[in-house]
Amino acid sequence: MTPIVEVRFKGNRKEYFTWPSEDALALHDAVIVEVERGHDLGRVSAVGAVATKKCGAACQGCSLAAGAAAAPTAEPAAPERRIVRRATPDDTRAAERLHEEEATVRRRVMERVQQHALPMKVSDAEWQWDRKKLTIYFTAEQRVDFRALVRDLAGLFHTRIELRQIGARDEAKRLDGVGRCGRQYCCSSWLPELRPVSLALAKDQHLSLNPSQISGGCGRLLCCLRYEHDFYVQTRKRFPKEGKVLRTGVGPERVLAVDIFRETVTLRSEGGGGDTRVVSLEKLKDEIARSGGDA
Repeated sequence: MTPIVEVRFKGNRKEYFTWPSEDALALHDAVIVEVERGHDLGRVSAVGAVATKKCGAACQGCSLAAGAAAAPTAEPAAPERRIVRRATPDDTRAAERLHEEEATVRRRVMERVQQHALPMKVSDAEWQWDRKKLTIYFTAEQRVDFRALVRDLAGLFHTRIELRQIGARDEAKRLDGVGRCGRQYCCSSWLPELRPVSLALAKDQHLSLNPSQISGGCGRLLCCLRYEHDFYVQTRKRFPKEGKVLRTGVGPERVLAVDIFRETVTLRSEGGGGDTRVVSLEKLKDEIARSGGDA
């Protein structure tokens, strides 16, 4: 089958292409690829089985990846986009010059946004390698009518303009940075999908609900709150629920807290004294079995 290659562009944007040549590509090779209108330059970020697997996960409608998974010996339909050739040193230098211009482009776009009095924040600007398209990324709290702005920018830069609205998490993924853990943002380095994160995930893990402690650089809840959530949910099923009254060796006791790492349960007597104690989960189960179960 035709090899699938993952290509990375500016802002951690990744797309998938076929490489019809028998000359194998290596990681970080610069390549010229087909895009909707024209050609762009990117760098190889995955090849072989890894690229095929990631392509299948990223685009469920990818006939090439689906065909490879379902029938390894079958030749799937040819994809729409392919890598045209390896990039030459002149190609990469041209791309570097475009990237140097993008900061100036962003400032000029911001000036035009202010002139049009539009409620939007310009996040980034990205030239296509052949200069046939300029993509402007922005964030906004509401729907923005930017048709007049697009016409203005098209006249200013003499190319096709695409304004693309993104969310706060997508903006952090594009701009990259270092998280509170001291490592590169997960969304920029390896996380394939930005899945929803709710406050319930922090509650289930007994984490602080202070927004400053559980929010990332994007201002939203940390993506990593999802990583261990399933472990907490499954492990807590072995423990009695907090607030439940149990019949133990010392009589009726209410569950105050559980510690899934130390495998202990904090109990408070329902008698007049209200004494508390910490007991291991194994010992508690033995006491409940000898005492006849829950109260």
